Amino acid sequence: MNRVLGFRSRLVGGGVVIALMIGLAACGGPPKWVKQGSGAFNEKDSKGFYGVGSVAGVRNEPLAWDTAENRARAEIAKTFETYTGYLMRDYAASTTAGDFTKNTEEQNVDRAIKTVTTTTLSGVRPIERYKDEKTGTYYVLAKLNLEEMKNNLEQAKELNAEVRDYVRKNADKLFDRLEKEEDKRAPR
Repeated sequence: MNRVLGFRSRLVGGGVVIALMIGLAACGGPPKWVKQGSGAFNEKDSKGFYGVGSVAGVRNEPLAWDTAENRARAEIAKTFETYTGYLMRDYAASTTAGDFTKNTEEQNVDRAIKTVTTTTLSGVRPIERYKDEKTGTYYVLAKLNLEEMKNNLEQAKELNAEVRDYVRKNADKLFDRLEKEEDKRAPR
């Protein structure tokens, strides 16, 4: 009788373990934001700009996280300003010599694309991280909150006005001080 109970408890325990493993496997996989990618989204009444950065093949984990984070920031920056230069060269030739029965064909196509983004963004923060253990790929989701961005822009305008006013108020004083220093050094 004890043998039967022991067998049953092992069977039930094993079944629970298998059920948990199946449940965990079903929950696995990358988060939704990895597949969704970068862009402007309205998530939970919080409008913002999101950037997904990733890196694979980097063994140094802190370096990989930093790289993925910087790439996420760059994805957000590309939303605001991107310059793309595109050049394509296409060359084709057909050469025939003598009796026109023999010829050679050649062609060469070159394509170059240069994309540059240069912008300063304040308030971009990493909000989620994910590492795909199978591929060794690190992912970082960064967000620039729209309201925070508006506040930062307003503060920058105010700061610029303050700097402008300071320079206006003190320009004459600074100029007078400079003249006095020059007068001291002038030959007599």
